[in-house]
Amino acid sequence: MSPSQPNNPLHGITLEKMVTDLAEHYGWAALGEEIRINCFRKDPSVKSSLKFLRKTPWAREKVEALYVETFS
Repeated sequence: MSPSQPNNPLHGITLEKMVTDLAEHYGWAALGEEIRINCFRKDPSVKSSLKFLRKTPWAREKVEALYVETFS
């Protein structure tokens, strides 16, 4: 059993869910303006975004921060 994380707003939320929810909320074009990374601006897809974000910690941090700001 995993320990509870009551102070972590992202506990139990996958990166795929974050990207999908943000893309639905903002749209890819606006998301690319909010977070200026090419995976959101040029031929965006959830799959390509996940591939980039899993390899790029600074970009993932920006996505996580925007998710918390938007949905908390």
